Amino acid sequence: MPNADAVRSIFVQTPLSEPMLDPRVTEIMINGPQSIFVEIDGKKQHARLRFDDHQQLAWLVERLLEFNPGRRLDASNPFVDLALPDGSRVHVAIEPVVTHGMHVTIRKYCQTVRSLGDYIALGTLDERMAAFLQAATRARLNVLFSGASGAGKTTLLEVMARDFNPADRIIVIEDVPELHLVQPNVVRMLTRMHNVEGRGAVGFDELFRNSLRMRPTRILLGELRGPEAVSYLQAINSGHRGSMAIIHGSSPHEAVLRIENLVASSGVPIPRSVARQQIAHGVDLIVQIDQLPDGLRRVTRITEVANLEGALEPELRHIFGYRADSMDGSGVVGEFVATGNRPSYEQRFKIAGVQLDSQLFDADGRGLGTLNHEQLVTATSR
Repeated sequence: MPNADAVRSIFVQTPLSEPMLDPRVTEIMINGPQSIFVEIDGKKQHARLRFDDHQQLAWLVERLLEFNPGRRLDASNPFVDLALPDGSRVHVAIEPVVTHGMHVTIRKYCQTVRSLGDYIALGTLDERMAAFLQAATRARLNVLFSGASGAGKTTLLEVMARDFNPADRIIVIEDVPELHLVQPNVVRMLTRMHNVEGRGAVGFDELFRNSLRMRPTRILLGELRGPEAVSYLQAINSGHRGSMAIIHGSSPHEAVLRIENLVASSGVPIPRSVARQQIAHGVDLIVQIDQLPDGLRRVTRITEVANLEGALEPELRHIFGYRADSMDGSGVVGEFVATGNRPSYEQRFKIAGVQLDSQLFDADGRGLGTLNHEQLVTATSR
């Protein structure tokens, strides 16, 4: 479990003690010792805090590195990703790749969201979406979480993973340990940087390939961003159902294109047409989560990746979405909608013993009808 006392002991001698303990603060951004910003309620603002000098900030970074054996920060490795004992994530960049001193970004571990019910209370999704996502988890659908950095993809994956069967053997592959799972049979695999001789690096692709030999029930992949996309597609097309992965994308369509591009740039001679077929056969759902202009995070689309006979590429069929209508003083005004599209997984739900209301997917009234991709993109980007 996250150790809050250990984190306090790190920051108590720094100007960050207060924002680290403030539950409203979700991120802390340090642009050198004299410039600190925080995110509160999804909005970034300047903090009236500063370090005494560069040495005090460097001292903090050295203490954080002590919690991450094997991680290095020097001229040959000017970036590093770290994990704190309380589950928070840290990114550090040093000169000369940044100016005006060390830049440190701290994304605090979210302790307020523990269930899909918490997401409903926050307005991130509605009851229909939550019921469907829970059914998808129990029916062992392969789910891809798409969104921008900081949109909340990892937190949503963690919340859904809490509904896994306790008997599942779960393989988690990450850069830094972020996911906190409650199941007993969890194997954590972490990438490793190269040493000072430039050797010994272990990447996502190698970890993923080895995870397939460890008898996984489910595989959770921290982020698809390189040649591991090839192994990922092969795994979800060879019986490893119920796996989940994260990818950066501004829409389900862009998430699919990104996988195609990752496969194409992997060096493995796989035609794009074959990659598309593997995506269509292997990926079941894409859950798009976005941070809207008012700072709140919402699930803006839940999309089925349909495999149509004779089609040259997968069809993306939106099941649920969020339609933003306007912006007022309290934030974005909108509503969650059902498009009227019925997913093709109802038989898999029945086999898993999951029962969903037959009206769950009915299109909403009020003239909403079926929203296509362009309408949803336009609505959420206003």
